[in-house]
Amino acid sequence: MSTVAAASTSQPAAVPVAEPMAGRVKKRLTSRTATVISLLIAVVWTIPTFGLLLSSFRPEREIKTTGWWTAFTNPSFTLENYETVLFGTSSTQLASYFINSIVIAVPATIFALTLAALAAYALAWIDFKGRNWVFIGIFALQIVPLQMALIPLLQLFSNGAHIGSITIVPDLNLTGSFVTVWLAHTAFGLPLGVFLLHNFISEIPREMVEAARVDGAGHGAIFRKLMLPLITPALASFGIFEFLWIWNDLLVALTFTGGTKDVAPLTVRLAEMAGSRGDRWERLTAGAFVSLIVPLIVFLSLQKYFVRGLLAGGLKG
Repeated sequence: MSTVAAASTSQPAAVPVAEPMAGRVKKRLTSRTATVISLLIAVVWTIPTFGLLLSSFRPEREIKTTGWWTAFTNPSFTLENYETVLFGTSSTQLASYFINSIVIAVPATIFALTLAALAAYALAWIDFKGRNWVFIGIFALQIVPLQMALIPLLQLFSNGAHIGSITIVPDLNLTGSFVTVWLAHTAFGLPLGVFLLHNFISEIPREMVEAARVDGAGHGAIFRKLMLPLITPALASFGIFEFLWIWNDLLVALTFTGGTKDVAPLTVRLAEMAGSRGDRWERLTAGAFVSLIVPLIVFLSLQKYFVRGLLAGGLKG
């Protein structure tokens, strides 16, 4: 009898709980081996950038005759390269091109973020016929190289679209303006943005959306008050990628702006700074680091959202 009572009062054996995937991944990424590998990759990745930075402070003669590593044995530095780039003649200054890059990158990023978020929400939470096929089509657009669409888009912006005597799109004559660059960057960024944000939005618990609908919220209110606060990390992650891609772009900007000073971005001027013979490296190195200022500010200011967005979109459990 006492044996039965003891058995009835005994506690059940503890069942081991599996460690969440996020914890396992974090443990592996913070191990000593992962730390050593990360440091090695960082050093190898940083060496060329450090050499470029060192060269930007070296005199023209030293850059053309010796390697950047000789600065450790025969140091010779100057600020003349940066003075030429920032305060030199109108043919070497970057100020107007710097402003053009901001005018191009900021609106184009905002347009892409806005349209991608709206499209991702519609594809994830609004039921309509052919929704899955639309998403597959958008995803498939990532496979198409943007270089194939440059000339057709340029013709569309300049001459419109016509089938015989029927006008589909009128002659807008938008070439050589900021509008064409905004439209092109927005179109090229949408497939990736919709794909990333859709995967993020679709993981939001359905119970939260249903509760908002019970309270009388429509799609507009759900998107503004529920979705936007939850997808802020994902928006920041995609926004950083999109902004950096637009800021560093040369091909699209050169195609749709024509390289004119009024609308050409910083990358077009940097390509010209090397000179017709490619021998003005002292200007190019200084100009390259001037162009890094804004991307660094954007990345460092949104870094916490960037990491949070990557972890939220890539880990479950």
